[in-house]
Amino acid sequence: MKFKIVGDSCTDFTSEDMKKEYMVSVPLTIDVGGFEVVDDEKFDQADFLKRVAEYEGCPKSACPSPESYIQSFADASEIFVVTLSSQLSGSYNSAELAKNMYMEEHPEVKIQVFDSKSASSGQFLLVHLIEKLALEGRGFEEIVDKVTAVRDEMETVFVLETLDTLRKNGRLTGVKALVATALNIKPYMKAVDGSIAQAGQARGMKKALDKMAEYIGEIGKNLSEKTVVIAHCNCAERAKHLGEKLMEQYHFKEIAIVETRGISSMYANDGGVVVAF
Repeated sequence: MKFKIVGDSCTDFTSEDMKKEYMVSVPLTIDVGGFEVVDDEKFDQADFLKRVAEYEGCPKSACPSPESYIQSFADASEIFVVTLSSQLSGSYNSAELAKNMYMEEHPEVKIQVFDSKSASSGQFLLVHLIEKLALEGRGFEEIVDKVTAVRDEMETVFVLETLDTLRKNGRLTGVKALVATALNIKPYMKAVDGSIAQAGQARGMKKALDKMAEYIGEIGKNLSEKTVVIAHCNCAERAKHLGEKLMEQYHFKEIAIVETRGISSMYANDGGVVVAF
């Protein structure tokens, strides 16, 4: 095998992705009141969401160890790793350490670790761009340059039913203030250099999604040439409706709608939608 694409499990790989011999998901783990959930192919979203709903505290996540990444590198001469934003998780630092350790023993292997500066659908978009370029036979350096350029222009926006998990885990340090949830105000958020900021807000989820769709048009460039990825947590119809709206308004080149896996489900919570383009 010449190349391998490795993503931490926030990448939201599909079941079809996991059948490809060159794709590997390295799992994060989640603690829900002492019950450990491994974010691998056995992840049960329905059971997880039920446990989170019944738990009065806040679930916590742990990034993969360098050893877990090293195990994923075997049998490839070119390895591309995509991780959660380094501002949100230690996954990137763990992957970089693994790269350095592995290359000491295997100096002939080329490894690039991409800090996605995003999560979920943003990671999914980058992973599938790498796949496309690698299958076209592009060289290692060309793939790194093209993916880096797309990463640096990529936008990630999202609307969640609740921001409690992000807030309680310290992931909203850049957000100055949030309005009372009693008013049913739903902020729509964006990634800014890997951190989270508020882009706007509306009353109710439907209006927030509509506002976010308008916002995508405001900040997006050359959308007809881009792919849009929508990741959803247990709200397929909501994601489908948003996807139809975005395609109708902006004529994206391609669209992918995927289900969140464990880590994305933990932070998006039931009903959350994450968009990257």
